[in-house]
Amino acid sequence: MLDSPTQETRMGHRLSKIATRTGDAGTTGLGDGSRTSKDSLRIAAIGDVDELNSNLGVLLTEMLPDDVRSALLHIQHDLFDLGGELSIPGYVLVKPEQVLQLDEWLDHYNANLPRLAEFILPGGSRAAAVAHVCRTVCRRAERALVALGAQEALNEAPRQYLNRLSDLLFVLSRVLNRAGGGSDVLWQRGR
Repeated sequence: MLDSPTQETRMGHRLSKIATRTGDAGTTGLGDGSRTSKDSLRIAAIGDVDELNSNLGVLLTEMLPDDVRSALLHIQHDLFDLGGELSIPGYVLVKPEQVLQLDEWLDHYNANLPRLAEFILPGGSRAAAVAHVCRTVCRRAERALVALGAQEALNEAPRQYLNRLSDLLFVLSRVLNRAGGGSDVLWQRGR
């Protein structure tokens, strides 16, 4: 995996001009300087991760418990790392420790939730509903990464990260419903 000073310099490069017009022909530049089609599996995965991060930004506009807000901000930075890793083939930014952090948060937040006896519907409080939207976008990003991984060699940590994150977002939706004074919206069979 790449970790040369040249790669570090590229990762540190900041855009000073947004409208470059270099993508007008349907290609886009990757962090290693190569170009690829805007409909490639890699760009689809990058786009899904970016959409997830944007939806987390929407969730962060809601009233949230301080510890949940802090965790989500941490996750946003991790997702930016994940997008950076995807933008430079062969580069590693997402580490197993970041996956373990999600496992710790899962254990922490799940510990005080009642056991589920029924499926739950996305909803309840607005914050919980937005967390469910984030969860579904996360699952799509995970599927995009799996599709890319079937075509190219990828680091395992980003796929594992998205898998754990979707679970955490489900748990956080339940936490946020309770923080908002409500509870889970249960699916009713035969309704």
